[in-house]
Amino acid sequence: MRTDLAASYGEERLPRYTSYPTAPHFSPAVGPDTYAEWLAGLPAGASASLYLHVPFCREMCWYCGCHTQIVRRDGLIAAYQRTLRSEIAQVSETIGRRIKVEHIHFGGGTPTIMAPEAFAELMAAMRHSFFVLPSAEIAVEIDPRTLTSEMVEAMRLSGVNRASLGVQSFDPVVQRAINRVQSHEQTASVVDRLHGAGINGINFDLIYGLPHQTVASCLDTVRRSLELGPDRFSVFGYAHVPDFKKHQRMINEAALPDGLARHDQACAIANALKEAGYVQIGLDHFARPDDAMAVAFEERTLRRNFQGYTTDKGEVLLGFGASAIGHLPQGYVQNQVQIGAYAQSIAAGRLATAKGYGLTDDDRLRADIIERIMCEFSADLGDICARHGAEPEAMLQSAARLKPLISDGIVRLDGDRLAVASDSRFLVRSVAAAFDAHLDPAKQLHSRAV
Repeated sequence: MRTDLAASYGEERLPRYTSYPTAPHFSPAVGPDTYAEWLAGLPAGASASLYLHVPFCREMCWYCGCHTQIVRRDGLIAAYQRTLRSEIAQVSETIGRRIKVEHIHFGGGTPTIMAPEAFAELMAAMRHSFFVLPSAEIAVEIDPRTLTSEMVEAMRLSGVNRASLGVQSFDPVVQRAINRVQSHEQTASVVDRLHGAGINGINFDLIYGLPHQTVASCLDTVRRSLELGPDRFSVFGYAHVPDFKKHQRMINEAALPDGLARHDQACAIANALKEAGYVQIGLDHFARPDDAMAVAFEERTLRRNFQGYTTDKGEVLLGFGASAIGHLPQGYVQNQVQIGAYAQSIAAGRLATAKGYGLTDDDRLRADIIERIMCEFSADLGDICARHGAEPEAMLQSAARLKPLISDGIVRLDGDRLAVASDSRFLVRSVAAAFDAHLDPAKQLHSRAV
């Protein structure tokens, strides 16, 4: 990997392209009525994935970029769970039939902050309103510091088969700097309990670019994580946006590594995981070779959505909860971010949609190109454009940002086929951005490219 390119491109702020167009372009012009119309118009054979957002934590991790809040009273969590159940029923009734579900993902916040019986009731509500396939992947994000044995049992009985554990770093200096002190022993205990419950799909989330983090501390975290045998890793660069996430002001900016140091950390983590036998998948995921995600990457069926890389082939993602985002063939929708406003909408019998985006034909074309670049580090522009009734020459002419990437050897063009150079894959977001017709580089809305 080339450090000269990391210095040249690494400071640019770009989307992670979990959607196209990205969320800053959503508009209130798409509201509850539009969402209801889109739901009622879903194709007869459509299957869906469900995302449930639980925006509560016991304490704030200062690096966090999620929509969440600190809560001490369990009554607030119970009331929110009841609202989720109402929204699930409301969306199902609007669709007008019980559609198939292949993936369910609980995100947060801390989804396991719910009482075990409340979690089980929520799963039962989803199975009542939707036809959850026996083969469905049901995944839950977990804070190992607060997971109880009772919740593990509720997850087992509810059919959960994948757990994503926040690790970030095992370096105690880094942990104190981000207000997330979590021992290796705590994490190991949770992994053991999950395995004991038959929940064998285990993801670890790691972060580089944190305050006081070094290559050595990153490698030590990888080494200690490997001892616990997760089958997948997600490795993200810390996005420091204190203007948007005010709790990040608790982080000492002087202790943050610069772009080149972040690049070195990312490379060190990637190399260590690959040496341990994991396959690098796209920008930031790693999986064992026999894992479904690695197979999808090899077979070029990998997809990308708001949860990152996924094996989900569906075109319908239904989002539930405050701030949750959904994706339908017609476009994107996002619920009210504020919990109170979200709950009021659902209580009044209205969908909680606050904003969204209706896709144009050009958006769909560019979304396909960007997704293939993000998933495969390449794109057959001729094939993709043909499916959309477009000309690849016109698309290339519109991608002015592509020219310097070609000049710098980051991108190769062979006819209509585009490929990211193997030593430049860490800049895949820069390549995807060349096809982003909505990107405004003057607005610092996103994380650094490296």
